[in-house]
Amino acid sequence: MLHIKSVEHIAGHKLWVSFDDGESGLVDLAQSLQGPVFEALKDVDFFSRVAVDPELETLVWPNGADFAPEYIKTLCEPTTPAAG
Repeated sequence: MLHIKSVEHIAGHKLWVSFDDGESGLVDLAQSLQGPVFEALKDVDFFSRVAVDPELETLVWPNGADFAPEYIKTLCEPTTPAAG
């Protein structure tokens, strides 16, 4: 099972994400914010409050929104953190 180990907000709706399989990269979630639970995440200030849930080891936000690590991995572009 894939887990997220760390996340850093880069800019806009872009995150730098590290996975437990050793891979990391840039993830742009701008096109993934569909549906009521993700509406608050369209605000970049709120989006930047992303964290890694210590139990589920996935991305979460204070309003309960989350994304599965496997989905995040499909969007991941390996690059350098400064690329955002």
